[in-house]
Amino acid sequence: MSRGLTLRPTPARSAPYGCLLLLLALALAGCGISLPKPNPDSNGDTPDRAAAALAAGLSAKDLSPLPFVGSTGTAVNDAFKPLVSGMGPLKPSVTVASISRDRSSATANLSFGWTFPGIPERWAYQTEAKLTEESGQWKTNWQPSIVQPQLDGTNRLTQRRLYPERGELLGEDGDAIVEDRPVFRIGIDRSKVSGDKAKASAIRLAKLVKINAKTYAANVAAAGNDAFVEAIVLRMDAPDLPPGSRIRAIPGALSIRTSQMLAPTRDFARPIIGTVGGANKDDVEKSGGAIVAGDQVGLTGLQKRYDAQMRGTPGVRVRLVSAKPSGASASPSPSPSPAAETEPVVLFEVKPVPGKPLTTTLNVGLQKLAEKTLASTKPASALVAIRPSTGAIIAAANGEGNRGQSLATVGRAPPGSTFKVVSALALLRAGLTPDSKISCPRTVTVNGRKFTNYSDYPANHRGTITFRTALAQSCNTAFIGQRRKLDGSALANAAGSLGVGIDYDVGFPSFFGSVPDDSTATGRAAAMIGQGKVEASPMAMAAVVASVATGETVIPHLVDGAQATSKGKPLTRQEARQLRSMMRGVVTDGSGRVLGNLSGPPVLAKTGTAEYGSTKPLKTHAWMIAAQGDLAVAVFVNDGKSGSSTAGPLLRTFLAKAR
Repeated sequence: MSRGLTLRPTPARSAPYGCLLLLLALALAGCGISLPKPNPDSNGDTPDRAAAALAAGLSAKDLSPLPFVGSTGTAVNDAFKPLVSGMGPLKPSVTVASISRDRSSATANLSFGWTFPGIPERWAYQTEAKLTEESGQWKTNWQPSIVQPQLDGTNRLTQRRLYPERGELLGEDGDAIVEDRPVFRIGIDRSKVSGDKAKASAIRLAKLVKINAKTYAANVAAAGNDAFVEAIVLRMDAPDLPPGSRIRAIPGALSIRTSQMLAPTRDFARPIIGTVGGANKDDVEKSGGAIVAGDQVGLTGLQKRYDAQMRGTPGVRVRLVSAKPSGASASPSPSPSPAAETEPVVLFEVKPVPGKPLTTTLNVGLQKLAEKTLASTKPASALVAIRPSTGAIIAAANGEGNRGQSLATVGRAPPGSTFKVVSALALLRAGLTPDSKISCPRTVTVNGRKFTNYSDYPANHRGTITFRTALAQSCNTAFIGQRRKLDGSALANAAGSLGVGIDYDVGFPSFFGSVPDDSTATGRAAAMIGQGKVEASPMAMAAVVASVATGETVIPHLVDGAQATSKGKPLTRQEARQLRSMMRGVVTDGSGRVLGNLSGPPVLAKTGTAEYGSTKPLKTHAWMIAAQGDLAVAVFVNDGKSGSSTAGPLLRTFLAKAR
């Protein structure tokens, strides 16, 4: 009959009534009106509901609430868990693709999708689940193949993250700075230890290698059952490398001999280059799912800033491996136990993509020399060397007193008399010449504040002297006496022409100095000699002498492709020539004579001493800047006697050995 109606015979006396119903039904059908289909599930349960619940349970990796044919949800869940334990904390996304039904049985087609952190490709496949109606309730017939078609009870899923090769960090001329070097990777192998034992081992290992035990134990607990959870990476010659016997004494602990991207030495340009290590909780949370615990990421410096470029893209390998021994099967028809280990089968694999290199301008030899030059300097210190012809930073060393901070590039301190090169340019633009006569008295008082020269200033260079001599001998009172020749912006404009006081984005943490317009008379006087509110980094002061040496504004750069264009007023040829002549006089006749007999091209220089603090007597920063050939250098020592006696010998050592 049409429309699927079922007619039953009726007693003879009711025939007219039955015929009437039949005619009515046919008439409604002819008018295009649909009749409701009979509900085959009197209690309202459907295979659609059962399939959706199964998909949700698989997605949550928890089947315990679900009904199963011939078994309980708890028992099935106990059989299910080992199948996916090797997938670690990952959970699949499972949806119902389609359902086909035949009376009291049905087949649900399930779509699985596994997403792996930081890996664009998704592992997708379909499986089948058989459903049966029992006593009005639809239940699943449990089989391991519901999870993956090739699972049969003798095997299980496991996944391993494939780590990409990190991009090299290169220096000048493409020389490798950070490259593959032999190391020991020390960590816990989760395939050897699990549960509370894994946690206990993690804590013991963390204490042995001196890392945070609580954090590492949490990382171990969150990792998959087949994961190797790295605790630390140590160079093969590291003094703190623990004996292998002590590592092996910890259950599940391993020391794997391998290689890792490292700088030539542990401390080589460390505050600038930065470090690489295992991702912590913050790294994982901020990555938006791209990073997992155990990934190697840039933690500081350039390694952190360019981590996305250098880290590369991880891969993954999902395999079928032999099942671990377990209890009784939850299936009504127990699956066979594996008689022997079976060869793993790769189900899904994505190859890792190596990271891209980062090219810097650092010169390995000169960086080592700069660090060696500062090695015995106890106060905070820095040495920056720039090639004037290109603006490339070829060395940026930080002394041990810096406590890991890159004072070389981000330090802030009054530059003292090295800033007189800037003041000299401003005064040249205001009409002075190197041979102009100016006054250098013993003291000068500005608005009640007395300014003096340094304690051993030569008496024969007081009185009326040339502007050239004022710079060579570093006469404070002479420069302060000329302050009225400059308007409010003249000093800042001159600084900008020499690479100071204008902020630039050059792809690494940097401070280019600050030359604010101080409206007070004493502030303007102090600024003339690089004190007051004037601040600079060693990098900025190296840019000053580099700009003079090359005759144009030098904006230092360290990272390939991150070079800034000067925003300052260009130097003229005459200005540069005059400044070079005056700075040469500092070496031949003035406070920079410590550099006077260096072999090679003529040396230009300027010394500087800047008072700071509130103790009596005031502490002093020691500065010196110099250029020789295509090398411009700034040396800074936080606490020193003077620029010439403290910073000068360091600069001389560097220049003498750099050639």
